Amino acid sequence: MEFQVSNKAKMLTTVLMVVGVVFTALGVFMAMPGEGQESHLGQKFLANLLVNSFFYFAIGISALFFMALQYATETGWFVAVKRVIEAIAGFLPYGMGFLLITFLTLSFMSGAHIYQWMDAEVMQEGGSHYDELAAGKGAYLNITFFWIRTVIYMAVYYLFMRGFRQRSLEQDNNPEGAVGIHFTNYKKGALFLVFFAVFSSTSTWDWIMSIDVHWFSTLFGWYVFAGAWCSAMTVMVITVLYLKKLGYLPKVNESHIHDLGKWTFATSFLWSYMWFSQYMLIWYANIPEETTYYLMRIEHFKGIYFGMFFINFAFPMLILMSRDAKRHAGILTFVGLIILAGHWTDVWVMVMGGSMGPTATFGTLEIGMALVFLGLFVKVVLSNLAKAPLTPKYHPYLDESLHHEI
Repeated sequence: MEFQVSNKAKMLTTVLMVVGVVFTALGVFMAMPGEGQESHLGQKFLANLLVNSFFYFAIGISALFFMALQYATETGWFVAVKRVIEAIAGFLPYGMGFLLITFLTLSFMSGAHIYQWMDAEVMQEGGSHYDELAAGKGAYLNITFFWIRTVIYMAVYYLFMRGFRQRSLEQDNNPEGAVGIHFTNYKKGALFLVFFAVFSSTSTWDWIMSIDVHWFSTLFGWYVFAGAWCSAMTVMVITVLYLKKLGYLPKVNESHIHDLGKWTFATSFLWSYMWFSQYMLIWYANIPEETTYYLMRIEHFKGIYFGMFFINFAFPMLILMSRDAKRHAGILTFVGLIILAGHWTDVWVMVMGGSMGPTATFGTLEIGMALVFLGLFVKVVLSNLAKAPLTPKYHPYLDESLHHEI
């Protein structure tokens, strides 16, 4: 049975985006400076655009990573929900588009006080805002090299995503070549993991960590990836439960949902471990250029910063610990929505803490842009689900997946 996007879903996503645009416009109007006041509107708008572009891009790339991981390990159980993973990974072109627009705008605006290293006055000796520590990273942090790396990241991600999707659809119509296609995906999945092992960290250094140009952490790339992976697993669970509620995916049973719930639980703990490890090591070392990251966020975002950690750690731990909870649609949906809100907040604090600092506020502009991207993300995922049968055909492990029991 092929999925059809309901009129209710179309209406909901449209309303989300329209309300989001209205709130964003209202937020822009409210952020306009009065006479004689300094304007931070462009900086605030672009920082929020970066938050949402990166958050939903990261969900898409994490879904692609998870799919490649299943291919590379020749996992059987995931085949029944493979089209859901593909649909979420299919948001990547949109996420890339918004990120490229953001980076292009920032490049023309000398970083707009978000990427200080894009400002020649900061990086060149003798400049009006010359920063010796930032300039010392100029061999890596310069606009030309930044764009070279960014284009490579996105080209590799897009080519792998398109390849996995095309081979998946081809497998539906080619029973004789299904096994060969499977082994191609197996090889390509392993190759993608090699690229992703490097790019998942370096892209995070470029796009997020370089906002705090004086700061660095060897754990940061894995920390950000863990949060994105947890968010992606949560979206997978919620999407599968939504489809089941509508009567789709009849062969997806409690064991499949349990496995997705376990992945959500595990990645939540992985993120919490990374959060604590990074915080503990930097606090213990007490090196000025490293502690500056935490000083800014604890002094000005203390409630949000520690509250976000509590939510993203305690909720999954306390509620998803039991076997029954991982199979309960209501519990998984509730916890999933909390986790998504918590990890969006995590990205917001990462970006705003470094770009806006004490001047960062949360209001109608932030709510509006979040709603626009949420509506677009849901709309794209549902549209992708409608483009192919929800249950793939002729995959060598399809029968194993349909009879999956744990």
